Amino acid sequence: MDTTCTHCHAPDPTGSTLCVPCTTTLTGQLLELPRMFAGLGMLLTPSMATGQGRGGKGGPAPLPLNDHAFDHRQEFDVVYGWLKAVHDARRLQGPRLTGDALTRLHTAVAGLVAHMPWIVATWPGAGDLAQEIGELHRSAATVVDPDPRPRGRRLGHCQSIDPSGAICGAVLWLAPGEQVARCDWCSMAWPPATWMQLRAWQTENAA
Repeated sequence: MDTTCTHCHAPDPTGSTLCVPCTTTLTGQLLELPRMFAGLGMLLTPSMATGQGRGGKGGPAPLPLNDHAFDHRQEFDVVYGWLKAVHDARRLQGPRLTGDALTRLHTAVAGLVAHMPWIVATWPGAGDLAQEIGELHRSAATVVDPDPRPRGRRLGHCQSIDPSGAICGAVLWLAPGEQVARCDWCSMAWPPATWMQLRAWQTENAA
């Protein structure tokens, strides 16, 4: 019997909670997270290049830490939360995450990938997992793997709502020369007449 993917909502003949393309994307994004986390860590290290200012002892002043990279690294805690949720749903002992932050992330990712057959087959939370990991991956990629093409003007986050009531949340860009912003994730179009309401919704959600 056909079911509907809990993430993309496309018909799925396998009866799974996630369709094959969404499962493949989710697994690939999970496996890339440790590399992206390490890349953000490199951005946190102050540059030792010579600057124009002076340090306290007459040497060059190091550049400040990248606060944006720090904020993104904090977001990776969601991975640990999802692994714990899977363990709770399967009535397993809580996951043991030891070592430094990168080691713990490797362990959490490996745990989620190991549980993927069960997640895809039966777990109602699979769609939310795919959504949050996708958002984390896209957010980190804006810093670690920025698109070299001109992105244009950033309008904030897409506020379209899917059939489940979830807000898309992907970053919206108005491409150079374009008059309408289109979400790369859900394909929702945002013409200029909607931008004021878009900002109002974002402010309301942030509050």
